[in-house]
Amino acid sequence: MTRHRLLLGLLALVLTVAVSTTLLARAGARADPCVAKDERAQARRALVTGAGPPVLVIGDSYSVGAGVRPEQSWPVRLPGRVRVDGFSGSGFSVGASACGDVSYATRARTAAGAGLLVVEGGLNDADQPAADLEAGFSRLMRVLAGRPVLVVGPPPAPRLRYDDVAAVDATLARLAAAHGAGYLSMLDVDLTYQRDRLHPDAAGHRVFGDRVAARVASLLEG
Repeated sequence: MTRHRLLLGLLALVLTVAVSTTLLARAGARADPCVAKDERAQARRALVTGAGPPVLVIGDSYSVGAGVRPEQSWPVRLPGRVRVDGFSGSGFSVGASACGDVSYATRARTAAGAGLLVVEGGLNDADQPAADLEAGFSRLMRVLAGRPVLVVGPPPAPRLRYDDVAAVDATLARLAAAHGAGYLSMLDVDLTYQRDRLHPDAAGHRVFGDRVAARVASLLEG
């Protein structure tokens, strides 16, 4: 009888371990990076800062504040009542993100009620075909037709080739001028970065935000 109970106990232990391992494996399988990015995007969207004229920021991980607290992200330094629609890894090009079409033009369709639109990005377009970048920008301008728009270009993040970033900057500057949108180049901005050499640290966000804030203030006053 004792031996029988011992065998039952061992069997129960094996089943418990097997079930636990299966559950952990399933939990790991559900760890979708796109879901995590969407959750961070929603958390940042819930943070509305400032007061005054409405300003909507559409952007990538920089606007979300990847690696820093949401309240440290650069948009909090802008004048006006600021909302942020950011999604890490997204860009002007549809193919910039591996999470489906979260391009700026697609997300801008929900920009109802916003006054000034600040569209920040370009780093995630650096490895995309130039034609896709142009198509995405043109689609964005059609969605935002008649709205005041300031496009904020990509900074020279050390992790990426400078020439690739500079090419995106030049393209965005040309397209913004062609569509009557404002453009703010960040190619010469001196930021401090996190260890990934891609995302600004808290101090870098302050520098980035203050640079954009000066331009936004002039547009709101005008």
